[in-house]
Amino acid sequence: MNPEKDFAPLTPNIVRALNDKLYEKRKVAALEIEKLVRDFVAQNNTMQIKHVIQTLSQEFALSQHPHSRKGGLIGLAACSIALGKDSGLYLKELIEPVLTCFNDADSRLRYYACEALYNIVKVARGAVLPHFNVLFDGLSKLAADPDPNVKSGSELLDRLLKDIVTESSKFDLVGFIPLLRERIYSNNQYARQFIISWILVLVSVPDINLLDYLPEILDGLFQILGDNGKEIRKMCEVVLGEFLKEIKKNPSSVKFAEMANILVIHCQTTDDLIQLTAMCWMREFIQLAGRVMLPYSSGILTAVLPCLAYDDRKKSIKEVANVCNQSLMKLVTPEDDEPDEPKPVAQKQTEPNPEDSLPKQEGTATGGPGGSCDSSFGSGINVFTSASTDRAPVTLHLDGIVQVLNCHLSDTTIGMMTRIAVLKWLYHLYIKTPRKMFRHTDSLFPILLQTLSDESDEVVLKDLEVLAEIASSPAGQTDDPGAPDGPDFRVNHSELQVPTSGRANLLNPPSTKGLECSPSTPTMNSYFYKFMINLLQTFSSERKLLEARGPFIIRQLCLLLNAENIFHSMADILLREEDLKFASTMVHTLNTILLTSTELFQLRNQLKDLKTLESQNLFCCLYRSWCHNPVTTVSLCFLTQNYRHAYDLIQKFGDLEVTVDFLTEVDKLVQLIECPIFTYLRLQLLDVKNNPYLIKALYGLLMLLPQSSAFQLLSHRLQCVPNPELLQTDRSQDGSSGSFSRAEIYRHAFPSRLGEFRETKPKCETFAQQKSLERGAPGMKKTV
Repeated sequence: MNPEKDFAPLTPNIVRALNDKLYEKRKVAALEIEKLVRDFVAQNNTMQIKHVIQTLSQEFALSQHPHSRKGGLIGLAACSIALGKDSGLYLKELIEPVLTCFNDADSRLRYYACEALYNIVKVARGAVLPHFNVLFDGLSKLAADPDPNVKSGSELLDRLLKDIVTESSKFDLVGFIPLLRERIYSNNQYARQFIISWILVLVSVPDINLLDYLPEILDGLFQILGDNGKEIRKMCEVVLGEFLKEIKKNPSSVKFAEMANILVIHCQTTDDLIQLTAMCWMREFIQLAGRVMLPYSSGILTAVLPCLAYDDRKKSIKEVANVCNQSLMKLVTPEDDEPDEPKPVAQKQTEPNPEDSLPKQEGTATGGPGGSCDSSFGSGINVFTSASTDRAPVTLHLDGIVQVLNCHLSDTTIGMMTRIAVLKWLYHLYIKTPRKMFRHTDSLFPILLQTLSDESDEVVLKDLEVLAEIASSPAGQTDDPGAPDGPDFRVNHSELQVPTSGRANLLNPPSTKGLECSPSTPTMNSYFYKFMINLLQTFSSERKLLEARGPFIIRQLCLLLNAENIFHSMADILLREEDLKFASTMVHTLNTILLTSTELFQLRNQLKDLKTLESQNLFCCLYRSWCHNPVTTVSLCFLTQNYRHAYDLIQKFGDLEVTVDFLTEVDKLVQLIECPIFTYLRLQLLDVKNNPYLIKALYGLLMLLPQSSAFQLLSHRLQCVPNPELLQTDRSQDGSSGSFSRAEIYRHAFPSRLGEFRETKPKCETFAQQKSLERGAPGMKKTV
């Protein structure tokens, strides 16, 4: 510093003392400056006061010499003390050079800057609030200072500033929020602690409504919640808890839509505390905001569904996620199934884009487990897109929701509970919004069929419920359900339609082949037949699935849908099956289910009596397909009490190749005859006169069997038949009864077959060839 330079009104002694390296001498100079400024205040000499402040600022506080800067800082503090209440007129000139020294490399100088600013703020009090942002910015930097003395000094200044803000009603919150939003993303733990402490102060001030600006800082708060420091995490939990209390008290003033996406992101983080807290917030948002959250359903489901598969280590998160899932599901109502047409509103309102509320900083959490279902699904639909807010009518858009559900259901790594929840969602949507959902059925159908192979029975049950709803919903009735895929199932368009009446004229069948085999219950829609076709295709391509789950799946479908429809349609489809081995296996499976399942008790009774046209029609349809398997055909005749025809069929067995599999099936049939299902058949053995062909048929089975346990079982049964001499009954007698004789049924439904059976010698060498000629089926040219 040039000693010859004029620093008036500062005397040379003051200038020299300000530049001294000793603090005591600088302090003496400060006292002289204070006295000098007091005189100027008394004289109301503002020019000299400004000149003194400017000199201390430019020539000392901003000097290159460190001791001069120290002297300038203490001199500025002395000026503020001397000005007293009038210091507010000169605050800008007093504060700016001090704040500049906050960035000095010398820690001692930074400490003196804190000291000087403390004195300036202490004198000015509320007058410093217009300069709050620059003070806050400077303090936020000092909060992370490595020097403990500087940090201690900044804490004193921080407390003083908080007291001033608390007692003042002129705090500019609007001007402060941008700075707070910027500083809240600091990674320094001391800076984070400083930010959290200030938010706590602002929340506690009644005149400051920080809730209105919560969307600006919520993401930053969740970032701080993941800090490694326990104290900081605890402080942040307290802040978030205070905000949540305020939200519950004043839900009408909360901007739920602007914060929804922020919660969605943090619900997917790997930090347990952040995820649990965000999930709790999400639960409250759904319950408080209601349908306002519907436009964000796809994002919420992306975050919530994976949590449902958590184990007991994350039990709390799982429970809260389950509440969120159930609450969100309840928001979907039948009114959401209305067409997506724009509705007139009284006043046009601006609809914000939920993407605007997404944080812009790096390091946000993405995706579900394994990255298989991320938040944006690659280049697909953005699951966070919304077209509605709480101020406009909320419209449910299913595209994003269905995409999320499809993604989670197709991910094999997803846990069982998540898959069950996905299926519950699909079922719920098909119940509440069927018209909208059927637009997505073609894309969902393959994955729903694939899910039938799931290891969990509960998953398969829920999957079947969804498929059954698709097949039976009135919304699925279309004029053109589409042609089935694959060359094996080419069905005429007319066969996919539900007839207006199931009572076809059995004795005079229509000329269009196959109509009598179409589903006959009007509750089934056009997707039902398609479902049956695809299910059989799945069984054909996955034989292990058929063996392990086939009976279970079909029995459950019989409970969920109409059992007669299921057997009617499957028999009709199998009639055109070219893979004879699969057709035989499938028929055997269906026959076993028909004869043994408690779910089909009513259907068995209908077939046993054959009193109605519907039951007779069903029998004719089943018989055609049951011919793929000789033994099952006989068992069907036993079930329907067509004993004479059963005897005729057994007579034809001599023309077949008797294999181990064939004998095994005969063995199983004998076992079935001894079951409660055929109690009526065994009782009919007592009436030898009216049931001669039943006895002959059983003897025929006995002759087919080798000396085995089944042979002994059937032999013992036949030994109990009374008066065996009556077995010589004339062939013309028949024990059948009903509204139509069974001879009439065969004469009109299968005229060629009845004629064949009455021939002394068969016209065909094999049973398969015989069946092919009798029903004219193009696919039965091979030998069984």
